[in-house]
Formats: sequence, structure tokens, C-alpha cells
Amino acid sequence: MKRPRPRQFPSRRTRRGVRRSRCRTPSECPDLGVRQLSWAPTSLAALAVARAGLSNGFSKPLAQLLDALPIETLTQVAAHQATLARLGCRTLGQVRALPRGGMSRRFDAQLLATLDQAYGLRPETYPWAQLPETFHAKPELMARAEHAPAMLFGARRLMLQMAGWLMARRSGVTAFTLRWCHDAMRARSAGDGGEPTVRTAQATRDTEHLGKIELPAPVGDLELLATEAQSLEEKSFSMLPEARQSGESLALVLERIAARLGPDRVLRPVMLEDHRLEWMCRWRPAPERSSTILGLAKAAKAFGVPTILTSVIAERGGLLFPQITDVFPGQEVIDRTFINTWQDKKTVGAVKATGRKQLIIAGLWTEVCVAMPTIQALGEGWDVTVVTDASGGVSVESHQVATQRMVAAGANVMTWLAVASEWQRDWARTESAAEMTEVVVQHAGGSGIAYLWEQQLLNTPVAAKA
Repeated sequence: MKRPRPRQFPSRRTRRGVRRSRCRTPSECPDLGVRQLSWAPTSLAALAVARAGLSNGFSKPLAQLLDALPIETLTQVAAHQATLARLGCRTLGQVRALPRGGMSRRFDAQLLATLDQAYGLRPETYPWAQLPETFHAKPELMARAEHAPAMLFGARRLMLQMAGWLMARRSGVTAFTLRWCHDAMRARSAGDGGEPTVRTAQATRDTEHLGKIELPAPVGDLELLATEAQSLEEKSFSMLPEARQSGESLALVLERIAARLGPDRVLRPVMLEDHRLEWMCRWRPAPERSSTILGLAKAAKAFGVPTILTSVIAERGGLLFPQITDVFPGQEVIDRTFINTWQDKKTVGAVKATGRKQLIIAGLWTEVCVAMPTIQALGEGWDVTVVTDASGGVSVESHQVATQRMVAAGANVMTWLAVASEWQRDWARTESAAEMTEVVVQHAGGSGIAYLWEQQLLNTPVAAKA
């Protein structure tokens, strides 16, 4: 005797999620044009149910539910409304009752295909949506915004759009910029506009951080840009009850503690891409917001300095960190087997192809992969500068001894900010001043914070990109 199959009920977590969606839709989705939340066995059926003003598409058998709906609820059927009305059809059920052979000859094939897909008789297929790599939206304001709340009312749709973009890309934003232009009929002292950049300690999709902005003049134009976004680790759910987490995140707590005690006093273990077990974990300052190697990479790109990326046996743990390769998208990373980079013909050929005679070297480890090519290149007559704070050894002593060895061989040693400052030379060079300022703010630690504080005290806008 065959045992009956047990009936499966939705979990409490699932029911709670549907209830939350129904509660949030009326308050959050009207700005995106959504007026009804509905569900059904097929997507076209859910669309028809929503257009009919209903919610639950599972309350009746699907055919019985759709047969009673007017033909306007499906776009492909509504396109033939005039002809169908002359045939006495007012509902989807009446249209479906017509002879299929006559319908296929009288109407286009899309009408029958839409009906079959809505009723679950044919699979639904949709083109894959390709989301843009960056978010940049600009709405049209209905009127001038005199105060920050009024401006945020217009910017709310932008923020919801950005939140949807982040959700679809499974990402979170660590910095976003709201840019506005003041109305043409403004006081001269008001300036052209403003563009505050909001930064967060960790990736987030919550963008409600702009409520206290003071406007010196009415706003007539708005833009929202997601300047920095990264993959957001989704929370893993299970069928078993989970302990609820309360309070602030660990990243935010560590950042606040480091601000009081100093970044060198708050350390955390960091996994490194190394096939040797003893080198796979290192203690690093917890708030790694001011990354020196990223500052050097971004500065090199801003000033158009030819940059060569190279790794050692990438397939065995020698991959470069994605934060570095993301600065140079599409650029080949030369993979080599030589520990001494200057013995790799492909790398040396790429260096010589730039036509430059000055080398700026940074990497891991200082005593091996930095010192060896530096000393050999010096012997061949190259002018070599080693960026010490963008390099690292297996220990502090190893890094210092390697630096002394390279200096004795004739190398110059500098920090990344000093290198970038020599590239800039003059703040009157407006073609690179904006990008240099952004690099300093992001990666120069206290210097970047001091610059932002100065801008706030003087109430002067940050230089915009040309």
C-alpha cells in the first residue's frame, strides 16, 4: 500500500518574509512606480493578478482565477482588444475558449504564446539582464529644492534605485556621492553646487545619511553616483533557529577603537594568498582603509604612469590581490617563475617597451622580490626608487635590513605619498588635481582626514573632476 505524501507547509521564516514584503511595498515602492504586490504560479499570471488589483494568485486554481480576469491584464492580449471585443470577448477565459486554429491564423503567434505561458502550459523565458558596472543616475526635479528635506525627497528615488542596483549585484556601497547644482538665480557666494561623499565603515545598502545637509541656495539639478562598491557577503539562513545578533558590527567597533588607541594597537588576523601554511596568516591593523599600495596604484593611474603587474606562480597562491588588479581592469598580469623579476625576459621587455629609464618598485617580499630586481637593475644603469611603505617583508627586521641593503646599492627610497606628490608638483595642475585629491582622501590616512576637516571648516567645495 502506497503511503500518502506528507504535505509541506511554508516555514515561519518564509511567511514572515512575505508579510514584511507586503508591509514595505506601500511605503517604499511607490517612488519606483510599484503599486501592487502579487504572487502566482507563473510570472505573467502574477502580473495579470496585480493589474486586476488582487494579491494572492494561489487562492483558486490558476485557470479558474485567470479566466475571470479582463483581457486588459495581459499586454499581448490587450493589443487585440478591439477585435476581441467585436467577437464578444471580455475576459481571458472567453479568449481562451476561441478555436486555436482560427486564433493562430487571425492573430499573431505571440497572443497564444502569452496565454499558454500565463496558464503554465508553456515555459517562460526572459532575456538575461546585464547590469552596468557602475551606478550613475540623474532625475528631473519637479521644482526647485529650497531645503535639504525637499532635496532628499527628490533624491529618494535615486537612493532606492541604487539600493536595487546593489541588491541585484549582491554588492554593498562603501562610498556614494550626491551631487547637486544650484539654481541659476542664486547668490554668487553660494557657488555652483556641492557633492558630499558619504563613506561607511563597511559595505552597506542603507543610504539614509544625507538628512543634515545645509543648502546655501535652491537646488535645480541632482545626481547620485556609487563611487565605491564591493561584493557584500550575504547572510546565510538555515532551517534551524539562529541566534540573533544585536549591536554594531565588528568592523565598525574595531574602527572606533583604533581611532582612539591608534591603528597600530588594534590588530586582526588577515589571510594571505600564499601556498606556505606558515605565511597564510598575518596580523595587520584592523582599519585597513588607508592602503598604501592602493594609493600608489591609483596615483600611478591618475598620472598616466606606465604600470606593470607581475606575480610568481599564480596557480600556486601567487595571485595579486583583486583590489590592485581592479585599478587596472583588463591589464595582463605577467606570471613568472623567477624569484628575481629582472631575470624574467617578458617582464624586462615590458619595462623597456615603456621607454622610461626610471623604475619605481613595490611588492612582496622586500628582502626577496623587491631587493633582487632593484640591485640588478641598478647594476645595469637604471634609476630605481623603492616605495617602502607599499612593500613588506616577512618581519620588520627583514624589511629594514632589505631597505638598508638597497640604499647601499644606490637605490632611492620613498613613501607612496611622497612619490604621488612629486608627480603632482603643483596644485595649479588642474588636470590631475581632482584625482590626486581623491586618492589622498581615500588612502592618505590622517592627511586625508585633515583635508576633509579643512574643507568643512572653510566651507569650500572639493575640487570636481574636469
